[in-house]
Amino acid sequence: MEQQRGLKANQTTQDGVRAGVKAASIACVASAIPTLAVVRMLPWAKRNLNYTAQALIISSASIAAFFIAADKTILEGARRNTIPGYDKTM
Repeated sequence: MEQQRGLKANQTTQDGVRAGVKAASIACVASAIPTLAVVRMLPWAKRNLNYTAQALIISSASIAAFFIAADKTILEGARRNTIPGYDKTM
């Protein structure tokens, strides 16, 4: 029983990491394209956003997407794993 709970927890964590990586890669592309386009087109952005600033904009979106998606997936898995414990009949 305890070993089964550990396996479910590991599976939930792996699902969370997969969902986080997927969300981060989508967010990376979704934030990189407009950021790089704006830097090329707008004179203000060209003057004020160096390579470091561009990388920070893109990576912050990716990091936020990773943690939000991973957290949601792990919490959903935890709820799914604990609900059968409440359905015991006495």
